[in-house]
Amino acid sequence: MHRTLRRAAPIALLSASALLLAGCASTPDEPDATTEAGACLEVAAGAESDSVEVSGDFGVEPTAEFDVPLDADALQRTVVEEGDGDATEIGDAVTAQITVFSGSTGELAFSQEATLTVADETIFPAFLAGIDCLPVGTRTVTIAPSDELFGDEGNPDIGIAGGDTVVIVTDLVDRIEPAVPQEWTEDVPDVSFDDAGVPTVTLPDTEPSDELLIAVLEEGDGAEVGEGDTVTVQYQGINWDTGEIFDQSYGGDPISFSTAGVIEGFGAALVGQTVGTQLIVTIPPRYAYGEEGAGQQLSGQTLVFLIDIEDTAPAAG
Repeated sequence: MHRTLRRAAPIALLSASALLLAGCASTPDEPDATTEAGACLEVAAGAESDSVEVSGDFGVEPTAEFDVPLDADALQRTVVEEGDGDATEIGDAVTAQITVFSGSTGELAFSQEATLTVADETIFPAFLAGIDCLPVGTRTVTIAPSDELFGDEGNPDIGIAGGDTVVIVTDLVDRIEPAVPQEWTEDVPDVSFDDAGVPTVTLPDTEPSDELLIAVLEEGDGAEVGEGDTVTVQYQGINWDTGEIFDQSYGGDPISFSTAGVIEGFGAALVGQTVGTQLIVTIPPRYAYGEEGAGQQLSGQTLVFLIDIEDTAPAAG
């Protein structure tokens, strides 16, 4: 099982944006920021974050200049350029260009567009600081000790050593309208299963829709899936453009995950459905891994998922 469904990135593809998830750290410390449940972060500027000079066009990979080594023992955020859009609110889904540099060497670790949710507790505060309650169009610099992100060992794979300070430039590009599934009534793919219970999905020879569409193939009579529930499913994911299966659990054990922990279109397709339901959903790029150039192997691709919902349980309180 590859878990390519995770919202920030397909982990199997070793995508850099998976590094934004708090679960990727080994032993992160408590963040040095003021926040309450359901509230935006309050992060103060500091001498180190103020010292970083950022250049380059907004929304693409920027350049950051600063004296190395840059050391900080607390989370800091400086607003480099304040946008003129509406301020984000808790629960908003946004796109942001995230660029990370090593504070000890000044070298680029990674830069890519990511889809994040304001005040999402599964995302490191260091990355939330660039999107929480800020106007769209804002560019920020956030400084964070490495151990708050990647534990005492750092992350050598991207050039972040243990004890290193991480410099994050965030361009808050846009707010994403919530995914609202529509009924899929025309050109619904054909689905068949072999003796082992593995499906074949035959896509129509048409252009993909730019809407989030769902067709219920079999309606279950079990419990209804709620927002944030932990669901157990079997699924197959197909790339509409190539017709290739890029991930699936059929033929093996079902998987369980939170509806809030996967790409937006996948989670939206599950909420409101009942256990026992089999459905097929087509997900345009804006509700999947972003438009072409967003830094994922599946960016710019319309995805199709066949899903069998086997169980659901309320999120832990």
